[in-house]
Amino acid sequence: MKQSIEKIPTWAFGYIFNGDMTGLTDEEVRMIDETLKSIGAELVCTPPDEEAQPYFTRYPLFGLPTEVEDCVVIIKGS
Repeated sequence: MKQSIEKIPTWAFGYIFNGDMTGLTDEEVRMIDETLKSIGAELVCTPPDEEAQPYFTRYPLFGLPTEVEDCVVIIKGS
């Protein structure tokens, strides 16, 4: 099983983890879906709450510069 650490924007967590599209545009949802599909993501995991360290980056996995958390992404077929 291959895994990768990716900078996932915190604004996308509601959709990625709960399927909640509230506050997201159709374009943002499409961008999230396409990005996760393109890297072959099967599962995205955040660190435990007590270890969460959100930070700002100019280079998130998708979208514009924003606050992100380093998440473990499990890659399909590995």
